[in-house]
Amino acid sequence: MLSVTIIGGSGYVGGELTRLVYLHPEVKLKATYSKSQAGKYIHTVHPNLRGILDMTFTDYSPIELATSSDITFFCLPHGQSSKIIPEIAKSNIRIIDLGADFRLKERSAYSKWYGFQHPAPDLLNEFVYGLPELHRKEIATTRKVAVPGCMATSAILSLAPIVREGLDDGRIIVDAKVGSSGSGGKPSLATHFSERYNVVRIYKPTGHRHTAEIIQELSLLQKRNVEVSMSAHSVNMVRGIETTSHVLTPNVPSVKDLWKVYRAFYSGSPFVRIVRDLHGVNKFPDPKFTIGSNFVDVGFDVDQETKRVVAIGALDNLVKGAAGNAVQCMNIMLGMDESEGLKSPPLHPV
Repeated sequence: MLSVTIIGGSGYVGGELTRLVYLHPEVKLKATYSKSQAGKYIHTVHPNLRGILDMTFTDYSPIELATSSDITFFCLPHGQSSKIIPEIAKSNIRIIDLGADFRLKERSAYSKWYGFQHPAPDLLNEFVYGLPELHRKEIATTRKVAVPGCMATSAILSLAPIVREGLDDGRIIVDAKVGSSGSGGKPSLATHFSERYNVVRIYKPTGHRHTAEIIQELSLLQKRNVEVSMSAHSVNMVRGIETTSHVLTPNVPSVKDLWKVYRAFYSGSPFVRIVRDLHGVNKFPDPKFTIGSNFVDVGFDVDQETKRVVAIGALDNLVKGAAGNAVQCMNIMLGMDESEGLKSPPLHPV
């Protein structure tokens, strides 16, 4: 059984990844690293794992931990994994990075979107962008994966069929709403309960970092530059992301045609659900019905009056938006069924 190490396991994403890896039937969790929580039982930080996992966090050298494992996941703050991975990459182990350090292909993009000079630009093209629905074949043959950002995942997967079909005019506007867990576990005034509760707070009207990923991936689909603008809001929920994207199109498709486009595009993608039920209460994707699962729900509507297609995406930001997607990539890298260890349905009600 292959061994797995998690570097940076004390955050929300690290906790979800620890849960999923520990319960995975085909791999064994060897160690979870956390410098700040070293020596503490994992369940003291992630209480949902009490009675399930009897392990402590370690602060043993990340490089030695990684190079003695078959697969290493990195759940570190932006700018940190790129300082460690170059040394580890020499050993040719499988690396799955959940941070942003290897998502973008252009070195200059890191200065623009993240404010740092990338220390290992020679590795950027060795990492496959870890979105199985777009890059399944490349993931199957690589040893290095960069897991997408959560908002980027929702936006890209809801828009990809439209862009691939050439229905857009090259300009897309994305409106994103994210729960409080998207801010991570480190408290601040903005995440303090009195300030965070009951809000619909636009915190990044322009220039959100995940915009770079959306531009990169949609442009690859069309083999031309796609212009993307995104605004991000904090909303009153713990988990979940919903993106509502507006696509102006010179040739407005019918709803029937869009159904065909989406079904064809996501044939063979076990975690994509197309949601458009005009007779139910839950007519379009809603993150509430993805919580705890690796599903992403996508949907659409057509505005004939203004020649606009609206694409909707919804997911659990900690699962399909991060840890679950990482495990899905691991499964593909190892030649397993990509849904292995990820078959739990969403929780309801939440």
